[in-house]
Amino acid sequence: MNDGYGLDTKSFSKELRLLLEVLNTDDIDDTAKQNRQLFMDIDWELWVRLSLHHRVFPYIYPKLSRMREEHVPPEVTERLKREYRRNTVQMLQLSGEMGYIGEELAKLQIRSLFLKGPVLAQELYGEISLRTSRDLDFIVPMAQLAETESLLLRLGYVKEEDFESILGDWKWREHHTTFNHPDKGIKVEVHWRLSPGPSTEPDFDELWKHARTSSHFGHNVHYLGSEDLFLFLAAHGARHGWSRLRWLLDIRQLLLQKPDTGKLTALLRRYHYNDVGGQALLLAADLLAAPVEPALASLAERPKARRIAGLSLFYVARMINLHNPPLEPEVERHYKYYQPAILTRWHQFLYIIGFLYPYAADAKTLPLPKKLHVLYFPLRPFLWTWRKVSGRTE
Repeated sequence: MNDGYGLDTKSFSKELRLLLEVLNTDDIDDTAKQNRQLFMDIDWELWVRLSLHHRVFPYIYPKLSRMREEHVPPEVTERLKREYRRNTVQMLQLSGEMGYIGEELAKLQIRSLFLKGPVLAQELYGEISLRTSRDLDFIVPMAQLAETESLLLRLGYVKEEDFESILGDWKWREHHTTFNHPDKGIKVEVHWRLSPGPSTEPDFDELWKHARTSSHFGHNVHYLGSEDLFLFLAAHGARHGWSRLRWLLDIRQLLLQKPDTGKLTALLRRYHYNDVGGQALLLAADLLAAPVEPALASLAERPKARRIAGLSLFYVARMINLHNPPLEPEVERHYKYYQPAILTRWHQFLYIIGFLYPYAADAKTLPLPKKLHVLYFPLRPFLWTWRKVSGRTE
């Protein structure tokens, strides 16, 4: 493991350390020859579960298949082979659906940018089989969101939820809505923002200026420019505590493509993501030996970037899904500290302002006619206090 930034990884298990080494090597036989201790006394069932949890199994299976000696039990390789094949089939299915949706959106002149899925796998890894994806994410202009949702309904998708909202707060509090296709078994997330609010980020028109068009999935499949993609991946990974190594692997693969450092640093500075960007660089460099260009090194050396990178190791070391409650008390306590820690002062200010904006719960607590909803602004602190005292939630 690269220890260029010296993160404290003492809490990592032997199995996790081996997983990182396999991710970082091109030749497992050579790695085993140099350090045979790595492969000794390994709980191979745990190692498999780690590779599945971190969703890196399609990246490591081809390496296992090229081993000349048996450093890993054959049943482990066979298990990951089955998972690799299953994932390849799923990615092919998602690829077809992505092209189909992109074409249907284009017919209606709806601009769209695919954020993850097969297009990201092809762009970063060169093969769709080397990355997992469970759904399709794309972003559209807010003005075309309703038309996009209507299209998906006509294509047989079912909307998973409707947001409870007053005064249009869902437009900036939330960032995507989810659709499922009952027959195809495909989930689609339609974004109108890259991240949930309150936060600062490029608007769709700015993202569209830097968009790229796929050469593999058809001329109607567009995706983020390199620098915008880094911002999106860094913000997404930070928000989820980097609890899956796949997200850091994405960062490494993107850095290998050498995004424009001048544009990237300006973008991160403009939208107040210097520390989150530094966190991503630091973690990817230390854990996955990602190359950090000298022009980006100052981001990884920022004190806050180092601090929040250290906090995220808590999640890397454990198999945690932060968005699958209930969380264990220790994890919940840590996340309550981690979540505000990754925010800049500006984002913390926006969070406070957002808290003062009325919630749907306020309308439930004190129903008012729609024409009087503006009164929820001055009433908000009192309604929130009453719910706290009475034990109700937002």
